[in-house]
This record gives sequence, C-alpha cells and structure tokens, in this order.
Amino acid sequence: MNDKLKFSEDHIWVKVERDSATLGLSGYAQEELGDIISIELPAVDDRLTKGEPFGEIESEKNVTELVAPVTGKVLDINVDLKDIPSLINEDPYGDGWLLQVVLEEPSELDALLTQDEYEKHTEKGK
Repeated sequence: MNDKLKFSEDHIWVKVERDSATLGLSGYAQEELGDIISIELPAVDDRLTKGEPFGEIESEKNVTELVAPVTGKVLDINVDLKDIPSLINEDPYGDGWLLQVVLEEPSELDALLTQDEYEKHTEKGK
C-alpha cells in the first residue's frame, strides 16, 4: 500500500494530488464484500458531499452504499469498472480506483485516518 493514502471509516481511500483526490474502495472492504458484480458511480461534474452516499457497490453478498469521504466535484470516473467491476477486487489501490474529485474543503482531509489508524479501525471490526 501507499503511506500517502488516507482512509474514511466507511472504507474509502483518498489519494491527494494538489487540489484533487482519487477515491477507491479499500482492500479490506473489497475482501469483506467478496466478488464485486456491479458498481454505480456519479457522473462527471456531479458533486459529492462528505458523509453522503455517492453510489452503490453490489457483491455476491450484498449491496453497499459508498459514502463520500470529502466534498468536491467529480472530475473523472473509472469507466472500466462498468464492464469489469472485478478490477476493484483485483487491484483496489490501482486499476480499481473509483473516481477523482476536485476538493472543495481540503480541511476535511484532516478527519481521515492514516493507514495505521485505518488498520487499527478494521482490526476492531473483526
């Protein structure tokens, strides 16, 4: 993994690059979900609001809401996931990324967990 990643308690990773961020589903979450069948993501130019749902992910086990870890406007979505949602299972921190947003409130990043904090958070859930 990458020590530059931040994590939400809702299992979304955030990688910041200047004034934008790439979001993805954590390795822990994709393992818990099992094989991912489909994903619904917002459209480019849609707005995410921290703490609000921005999509759904369906696995063999259930359907789970994706909750925004930051507020911002969608710059890009990973269109490959429409045809190959299993990319999230295969490479959650690379080819399985979900979307990119322009950060509106960079201070929201301060509330996210570091990798160590996230690992402790997921240990509690086991």
